Amino acid sequence: MGPPATVGERLRALSGAFEMVTLFLAVMLGLYFGFFTPTEAGAAGSFPAVAISMAQKRLTWENFLYSILDTLRISCMVNTIVAGALIFGKFLAVTRIPFDIAAWVVGLPVPSIIMSIIFVIYMVGGAVMDALALLLITIPIFFPVADQLGYDPIWFGVTITVITTLGAVTPPVGATTYVVGGMARDIPLETVFKGVAFFLPAYIICVVLLMLFPGIVTFLPNLIR
Repeated sequence: MGPPATVGERLRALSGAFEMVTLFLAVMLGLYFGFFTPTEAGAAGSFPAVAISMAQKRLTWENFLYSILDTLRISCMVNTIVAGALIFGKFLAVTRIPFDIAAWVVGLPVPSIIMSIIFVIYMVGGAVMDALALLLITIPIFFPVADQLGYDPIWFGVTITVITTLGAVTPPVGATTYVVGGMARDIPLETVFKGVAFFLPAYIICVVLLMLFPGIVTFLPNLIR
């Protein structure tokens, strides 16, 4: 840990976050209003970032080349992790384990707990396989069930998205934690996982709030309609 910072130092440090917040809002609002796709958002965010760095005269050719090489290294590392996760997801699909679990859930005689069990399956599945593979396998099975039970499709999609992102911070997949571990090579991977553990209660609280108050998700789409 670094030396403690005073309140004044923290407030002064906020002035350097203005560009970051502006860039974040530009990308997210562009995605929300459909100005570009998620794939195009990478270019939409990187170009203003380069422009801001050039305007502040902080970007040199050396730093520019270093950022490209660093991005390439991290991208290759993430793609390798995702490739392994997809292979594992294919194994689960071939063995029909997710299908058997889904069939068991759908056949439960108590409809009120079906959704809770579906979310638990997504929590566990997100920890052992890639989120994309998990969604591709389970959405055709669980989405009609949620729709039949009368749940809002937008609420269901947002909630399982939040739940499956748990897989990005929990082992053995934990792509995000491996990226951090790859960038901070002086920090053991065990320490990274311990640090990420503090986010897990926040995920659980968020999911509980979404289940108790679905209007958190649906109020804006209903307002637009």
